[in-house]
Amino acid sequence: MDLNKAAWLKSTLSINGTIKEAVNSLDDSALKIILVVDEEYHLVGTISDGDIRRALLRGLTLMSPIKDVLNNNPLVVNSQINREVVIQLMMINKIYQIPIVNEQNIVIGLHIFDQINSPIKRVNSVVIMAGGKGTRLLPNTESCPKPMLKITGKPMLQHIIERAKLNGFEKFIIATHYLGKVIEEYFGDGRAFGVEIDYLRESKPLGTAGALGLIANAQNQPLIVTNGDVITDINYGELLDFHVNSIGTATVAVNSYEWQIPFGVVEIEGLNVVRIEEKPISKVYINSGIYVINPEVLAEIKSNSYLDMTSLLENLKIKGHRIVAYPMHEPWRDIGRHEDLIAANK
Repeated sequence: MDLNKAAWLKSTLSINGTIKEAVNSLDDSALKIILVVDEEYHLVGTISDGDIRRALLRGLTLMSPIKDVLNNNPLVVNSQINREVVIQLMMINKIYQIPIVNEQNIVIGLHIFDQINSPIKRVNSVVIMAGGKGTRLLPNTESCPKPMLKITGKPMLQHIIERAKLNGFEKFIIATHYLGKVIEEYFGDGRAFGVEIDYLRESKPLGTAGALGLIANAQNQPLIVTNGDVITDINYGELLDFHVNSIGTATVAVNSYEWQIPFGVVEIEGLNVVRIEEKPISKVYINSGIYVINPEVLAEIKSNSYLDMTSLLENLKIKGHRIVAYPMHEPWRDIGRHEDLIAANK
């Protein structure tokens, strides 16, 4: 449902209306589109100011019915289509408004380019785990912490911060340990990057979740948590919205991973062959290292104690909390080996 409901409702008009009514509606709403509907709000078509101008040039009058200028095959989307896809549709089709309809073709909202292209400002913090040593990436990490290794000229951490900033996030917390001063000297308090940055300084390695126990004044809002060695085009805002709507305690972003067994697989029961499958493809979901957790989860973490995120999530499940998976379709790469670093730069 479009949040600016009152605004788009002003742009709706009955199929029995006139061109004059359409002109008045365009002036009132300032949205440059008319959503033509029937009595039950089924979308019949759309009218733009350009449609009206062309109609008047053809000799129609202000009292002509809007049926004569109607675009009865407009581009529409449902409410499940994500923001980035909607923006792409607008740019490809060179349009600035797309109606949102439900399964019955009833109008429930309107995407407007100027609004959807501006990220929603998020008050939630993004916590980046950047304390690891990156042993597998030696000698690159002898004097440089792994999250500061450069991908296309920028540290991985900077890519993460800039991506989240594009999605409306301005508050960041970076957990540091190995060569943490290198990170702090580069980013400072974040003002040079247009964000706010605080630091969790680990006196010893605390794992992929333990540093969360060092957060002193957590807001009463869900936290985005990400490993500092993950490069992705994920929309952190959509991940957060998914978490809130799913009503879970924690959300794990997951990627599908497929591999093909290079042999025919024989399924047997006793000595009997039940089935033979030639080179089957197996599929699993893998942990992307990106999460959303509710603030009450922090109470489950002992201060200054080692804890991995997988153990934290397992503990939550044992206690009856709901853990939700967020299937990713965006590009994603974990930079853990030399070949990953080379591939990411390519």
